[in-house]
Amino acid sequence: MGHAHHHGHAQSRVDGSAAAGSHDDGHAHDHGHGHGHGHHHHPAPPASWDRAFAIGIGLNLVYVVAEAGAGLWTDSVALLADAGHNLSDVLGLAVAWGGAALARTPPSKRFTYGLKGSTILAALANALLLLVALGAIVLEAAQRFADPAPVPGLTVSAVAAVGILINGLTAWLFARGRKGDVNIRGAYLHMLADAAVSAGVVVAGIGIWLSGFGWIDPIVSIVIAALIFWQTWGLLRETVEMSLAAVPRAIDYDRVQAALAELPGVSQVHDLHIWPMSTTEPVLTAHLLMPAGHPGDTFLAEAQDMLHDRFNIGHATLQVETGENPCMLEPHGSV
Repeated sequence: MGHAHHHGHAQSRVDGSAAAGSHDDGHAHDHGHGHGHGHHHHPAPPASWDRAFAIGIGLNLVYVVAEAGAGLWTDSVALLADAGHNLSDVLGLAVAWGGAALARTPPSKRFTYGLKGSTILAALANALLLLVALGAIVLEAAQRFADPAPVPGLTVSAVAAVGILINGLTAWLFARGRKGDVNIRGAYLHMLADAAVSAGVVVAGIGIWLSGFGWIDPIVSIVIAALIFWQTWGLLRETVEMSLAAVPRAIDYDRVQAALAELPGVSQVHDLHIWPMSTTEPVLTAHLLMPAGHPGDTFLAEAQDMLHDRFNIGHATLQVETGENPCMLEPHGSV
């Protein structure tokens, strides 16, 4: 807190914690400056997801082994590609589960926010895994164009139909969390993409059975890969933005700035920063210029409640400045 002593900046906690409360409040009154910390605790991805991850991983592992065996037996690139993609799903689910579990670790002196950011890394890894799986599918399919193999269509369709059931069920386990958490959405999209792959393989098998054309097998693989790429690109772009501390897509920066500027006594808002601490928890810091003087802890608490209720920002730190020049470190015209 050397900063508080030298520059007249201080911190007044409004989250009910006793840490440095009386000491900091005294400084806030002395210098007319203050920081308010608001913590509306959003739960980390709850342990209830553990069951969904465990079921999803278990089902898909069993299916990967069965489908890979069937692919080798029938010499179908579409089945082998689907099995490879399902294996990337198992890895993707494991990464997403790991991220969700790490997010529940408590804060420490080294990781003062806990390990909530691991959910962003997990979602990013999930998107990258999908792209690697796509590359493998396209490469194998391209090689098959030169030498289409005879494939028993109905057997391929039957094996892939089981995949639709397994992937559809796993996607359903994550469906309710896909709106609020990009990590869970990554798991959901991964499984939904696999259900689409399996559906495509069913169609390919029926087409091969009816026509006898072996090249249908690799063509369907490539079409499905293109569809999955379209889905994955959006997830990858969003998770890269999050890892670069961009304003979360659900939050309008200008609206937040306007809402803070409309607070009573605020003449200017500057140094406004909004970034994701995890895939579900945004953080905000801002400087509020209030020429009439520090309004007290109640104002800070109400401002943080407003940010939580209107924008779902649970962690907000507001610095009140009373000077004429907000950019100067030494206060001017302190009360």
